[in-house]
Amino acid sequence: MSRAALLVLADGRFPAGGHAHSGGAEEAVRTGRITGAASLEDFCRGRLHTAGLVSASLAAAAALGADPATLDAAADARTPSAALRAAARRLGRQLMRAARATWPSGELDALAGAFPKGAHQPVVLGVAARAAGLGAQDAAYCAVHESVSGPASAVVRLLSLDPFDASAVLARLTPELDLVADRAREAARRVLDDGTEALPAASAPLLEIGAEAHAARPVRLFAT
Repeated sequence: MSRAALLVLADGRFPAGGHAHSGGAEEAVRTGRITGAASLEDFCRGRLHTAGLVSASLAAAAALGADPATLDAAADARTPSAALRAAARRLGRQLMRAARATWPSGELDALAGAFPKGAHQPVVLGVAARAAGLGAQDAAYCAVHESVSGPASAVVRLLSLDPFDASAVLARLTPELDLVADRAREAARRVLDDGTEALPAASAPLLEIGAEAHAARPVRLFAT
């Protein structure tokens, strides 16, 4: 296993399409729930422990070799918002293109064939991590990092927030990223024995509601 592959997969410059998505931050800025660094930190913390935990658990389970089609169905069940389900599949399709070009793999080819319109992004992330020779913990770390770095980067653009302040927010959250990644890995291990019912189903209703409102807006800077 090359841990350096983790740096490639988690790099914001990896062409997986995440730069076009704010992780709900655009709608939160529009409605006044994010106004600066302090409220960005609160938003990222909430996202980390809900959507971030679910995504990390799905990615870790896929990296362990759990059936990706079953995981995709579990991701659907844990995503009430149609807008978020569609965004997750678009991101999964883009990540699949990048991953297959970077780490050719029969498992990635099979997943792409089974989901030509895109599987959920965390599931693709886990299979991509597996193709790169990475483990469940690595996949979980990629997912939790994405869950907070995307909104932080978006808020720099949306509010002209000082990038140093945004980076400081991420640094303060790192102990919690460790905690959530560990929880995700343990949940993923249970999936192999107990099925997808072992996956967390932490909810974030404001993210779901915000996604639907955002999708209906005629002018948007980010896709989600």
